[in-house]
Amino acid sequence: MKAEEFKARTKAFALRIVRLVAALPKTRSSDVIGKQLLRSGTAVGANYRAACRARSQADFVAKMGIVEEECDESVYWIELLVESEEIKKALVEDLLREANEILSMVVASRKTARARK
Repeated sequence: MKAEEFKARTKAFALRIVRLVAALPKTRSSDVIGKQLLRSGTAVGANYRAACRARSQADFVAKMGIVEEECDESVYWIELLVESEEIKKALVEDLLREANEILSMVVASRKTARARK
């Protein structure tokens, strides 16, 4: 996948996260978890854009590490929302699948970039 396509994909992911958080029930736990998810879910695309502007291969690998962490954290918060019964799994299965696909691509990209050093 080309960088511009991945930028668009991570931005679409962020927008889906924004919509999910806006639709969460108005409970204290949803509010706390939602804020964490909003932060990590929107950071995926923002940090990927930063990685695309890396000044070196090492800088790219480091910035992609941040993307990986934010994406994995997003998966965690979505799973927590489901397991705490704040939302039904069926409502976020596709979003969770997308998060895991993005995570897999980021991990593969980091491995490839590290091998090129």
